[in-house]
Amino acid sequence: MSKSEKWIEIGLEMLQEEFGKQVVEKAIEAIKNFQVEIPGWALGTFGGGRFGGYMYPGAARNIEEKLDDAAFINKLTGVTKRFATHMLWDFSDDGMTADYKIAEKVAKQAKERGIELGAVNPTYFLKGSHMGSFTSPDRKTQERYIEQTILAGKIAKDLCNGVVTLWFPDGSMYPGQIDLALAYERMKKCLEKSYEKMPKDITILIEYKVFEPGTYSTTIPDWGTSFALAKSLGDNVGVLVDLGHHHHGTNIEQIVAILISEKMKGGFHFNTRYAADDDHSVEPNPQMARIFYELVKGDVVVSKNKRKNWAYMIDQCGGRENRIQALLHSVDSLQLSLAKAMLVQSEKLAQYQDSDEILLANRLFNDAIINADVRPIVARARIELGVPVDPIEAFIESGYQKKIEKERAT
Repeated sequence: MSKSEKWIEIGLEMLQEEFGKQVVEKAIEAIKNFQVEIPGWALGTFGGGRFGGYMYPGAARNIEEKLDDAAFINKLTGVTKRFATHMLWDFSDDGMTADYKIAEKVAKQAKERGIELGAVNPTYFLKGSHMGSFTSPDRKTQERYIEQTILAGKIAKDLCNGVVTLWFPDGSMYPGQIDLALAYERMKKCLEKSYEKMPKDITILIEYKVFEPGTYSTTIPDWGTSFALAKSLGDNVGVLVDLGHHHHGTNIEQIVAILISEKMKGGFHFNTRYAADDDHSVEPNPQMARIFYELVKGDVVVSKNKRKNWAYMIDQCGGRENRIQALLHSVDSLQLSLAKAMLVQSEKLAQYQDSDEILLANRLFNDAIINADVRPIVARARIELGVPVDPIEAFIESGYQKKIEKERAT
């Protein structure tokens, strides 16, 4: 037995002693069954070096190279088989109009590499959207984006996993710049027009963001607005939670609990933010584990009834780090967070809650959420999946980075 194997076995024995063998085994199975999508935009040249023009060496120059990188990431993780796309980056020749035939080609190329296309993102924030997309006062601009949204639904159903995610940059920079109520009414009307012509057997998730690019108002600024819009459309429409899209200190796990309680469809864009942007890799912090606890408790992650599962995607695009490493790090962090959530002793926790044992409940909860070293659980799951125990170390040793730097030097 190698030193690494011995460490895993000892670690699992200690976790089984504290939390129970059956609980640890369920956590291992959960890690094996959890799938998360890779964002295509993180693997290209988008977002590189907001200051200084830096782009990490070997960045993908086209959709084929993005798919190559995504396939290699899935080879190292075994849980990232789906590749999320943006319509005007991945399915367009001119950056203005999406093309179904290009989407067909990309879907075929993904399949050839052993992966699949995941969520489709209409692109509302490129050329022509400076006065808004669905809230634009220009009817032609509105119609162009409505057509793109309808096409996204067809592509999602025919070629992808049946999920469309909507994020709008619409808003304002100054008080008085726009009529806030009118902007919301335009948004709602354009969503209704789009929804009317989209397939009803797909899932549509409406994202929100507290600000950016407008710094005074965003037309869909919070989960409540997304919730209201989703309820106004249909049962196949839900709320997409992006971890970076809130005021600091927002209790995101409570939002998750409410959405689950309301039986609202949901999804996640995973990332980390420290200040005003959401492009950093995921970190295995206590909040992430608490979020996963609510997802596990609500039976919307690794559920036996797959129709209940929410949609899980990474959304990050850092300007400085190696983005392949960054995505591997995010997957690792998500798996660690899920493993911690699986260890919470829910029945005993409920007893403490019912008897008003405030600190005992908190301590029991944190035994799993903060104090448990779940790396042996994740390592065992990876061994059973037939992938490297340390995906980042495997990436470094593979020589893949040197290979793509050489091939993509021009």
